Amino acid sequence: MRILLVGYGKMGRLVGELAPQYGGDVAGVVDPAAADGGDVNDPRWHGVDVAIDFTTPDAVLTNVAALARQRINVVLGTTGWQQHEAKLREAVAAAGIGIVAAPNFSTGVVLFDALVRRAAELFAAQNDFGAWIHEAHHAMKKDAPSGTALMLKRSMEAAGYTKPIDVAASRAGHIPGTHTIGFDGPSESITLTHTARDRGAFARGALAAARWVQGRRGWFTMQDVLGLRP
Repeated sequence: MRILLVGYGKMGRLVGELAPQYGGDVAGVVDPAAADGGDVNDPRWHGVDVAIDFTTPDAVLTNVAALARQRINVVLGTTGWQQHEAKLREAVAAAGIGIVAAPNFSTGVVLFDALVRRAAELFAAQNDFGAWIHEAHHAMKKDAPSGTALMLKRSMEAAGYTKPIDVAASRAGHIPGTHTIGFDGPSESITLTHTARDRGAFARGALAAARWVQGRRGWFTMQDVLGLRP
């Protein structure tokens, strides 16, 4: 599996370090700050199997469109690009490539989402309980609330939870990511929390998705990768 790293920050470097564990070989890097980085349209990427994008929201549309033209499958780990989703889906469909797009590539978060859905379903009929979401990330994370927090909120609503869900975000220090879902009643509270200890969970999930998307066409999520679709 020949991998193109699109973005070579902390996540990109970690993906590169872990790639051999997933049968991956880093074919190149797209990042103006990288010593031997190239442009996303560089002909050197001919024959690359999959690109893993951890860049910035404003670069996603250009990156995915260029990769699609080159028939390179994509694992999209950047968040905050949802306003461009229709155009991204169009580019992917026209090129006939496969893409795995997820607000969070952690296996634990994907399973956590399934637990949150079930909890929301159970609490939907309990009118005395209100729900809230709080997430915390490192100070450099640009989007707030996080894509994962918004995903969890959508999951709760899809499960039938119709009451308001308050969402709050904190940005400080070097926090890899913590998401807490709470249900609060007149005399008791229930909380569910997922805490990432380091970025390894996201990098490993992205590499698992890169391996899984080989030979597939269409738009996928980590639920597809982990076989959680009904």
